[in-house]
Amino acid sequence: MDFTECYSDTVSSLAVAARESNVRRVSLLIQRGCSVDSRDNRGWNALHEAAAAGTIVCVNQLLKAAEGASSGCRAYVGSLTHEGESALYLAVQRRHLAVVKLLLRAHADINQPTNDLSCPLYAGANVNTQASDLATPLLIASQEGHEGCVEILLDHNANPNLSCSNNWPQLPIHAAAEFGHNTILARLIAVTHRVCDRGEGELSPLYSALKNNHSHCVDLLLRAGFSPDAQDCSSLFSSDTTSPLAFTLALNCTSSQPFSDSARLLVAAGATLTRREWLYILAMCKSDVLQYVLQQRSIPRPDQLSRTISLCSRPEQQSNRPLSPEELRGLVCEALDMVCHASYWLPTLLQAGLEPSLLLQRPYALRKADSEVLNYFLQFVNWSTLSHPLKEILLPRKESTWRPHHECVPSLSHLCRLRVREELGSVVLMQTAVVRQLPLPPPLQIYLQFRDIPPPSHATTVPQGGFPQRL
Repeated sequence: MDFTECYSDTVSSLAVAARESNVRRVSLLIQRGCSVDSRDNRGWNALHEAAAAGTIVCVNQLLKAAEGASSGCRAYVGSLTHEGESALYLAVQRRHLAVVKLLLRAHADINQPTNDLSCPLYAGANVNTQASDLATPLLIASQEGHEGCVEILLDHNANPNLSCSNNWPQLPIHAAAEFGHNTILARLIAVTHRVCDRGEGELSPLYSALKNNHSHCVDLLLRAGFSPDAQDCSSLFSSDTTSPLAFTLALNCTSSQPFSDSARLLVAAGATLTRREWLYILAMCKSDVLQYVLQQRSIPRPDQLSRTISLCSRPEQQSNRPLSPEELRGLVCEALDMVCHASYWLPTLLQAGLEPSLLLQRPYALRKADSEVLNYFLQFVNWSTLSHPLKEILLPRKESTWRPHHECVPSLSHLCRLRVREELGSVVLMQTAVVRQLPLPPPLQIYLQFRDIPPPSHATTVPQGGFPQRL
């Protein structure tokens, strides 16, 4: 049976223009006196069409036109379709946030139910209701990047500190950080309890931001005061999640950018450098990476070692502060474990002021160094005064590849610069402008800072797609 005749489409020209977001035609038809409340067979008028289309200009035009009607603008805003749907309901259903805000300012009823008793925001609805996996509306809105929904939920007392997972301590702030939604993250930082930052059994949102290398979120969290060290989460995930820096270095180790912007931000913020972090940094075999780290975290002078621990607890000292005794010890130990790659790290460490005697604490490790590396290293010491055991280890043997290029007795000029370094200290001599302030010609200044010694060539080839193995 044909019902067309009984239920013909009675939509007005104004409603069609609103449906098509034709702002100019809507304005023209209103000027011609077309009724803004003409209904079609569904009970839809032009405002319903404009709200469903999400065209804020058309909605605004229709509301202004309704102000002159006898029934008034408020009645027009509250007009319902045959299904009981208001313009506000249709706008919310289609996520037209700007239209929703405009209709609310025009006094649209947020609790107006439809025929099936649904409404734009259920009257008395629990904004903290949780799904079977404990996900909350705030978590989902934060994950999907719906800024307007996040604001509305927080305005209606949604709890940002409600755990949203059975498997790990997940909060909405973790979702925003993981998916890189910076504006939402900033909003959640202000209302999330900081126990998640370093609390035992918790998870810092830094880990979530690092998962997909959202450096802008990492920067935002660090600026807000989240610790670059966070907590050890290896019990929740893998052994590489002992710290945020170890986590991001492990994630980046097979990428084309093994030292990412996120890693740089963590180092600059003062992340603690344990042996695990030094392993990744040295294994990159990139002197510029090590140089960057030592620019942020300098080699300490001997007089600083006793007070480095107190400096570490002061936030203003996080950047450019000297390495702690434990960090320095970890660096030296890890470097000597990777002496086969010393051509990459040795020049950088010595030029940064590392005391060469620290590398002689495990002399047997130096046996694995090639001839160029040994010759470079010995230029920083008085080789004539080495102990007999050291000479036994370092002096050439039949199976050794070392061919020394210096005499048995150091030159007087070399002894003089060793004495200068002894008086000033390696760090002051190599890192500061003290030498450049001396009334000496530039070539002599270069000589005093050992910069006349050519670094060893890089004999080791770094494997593609991963870090070299330490010995």
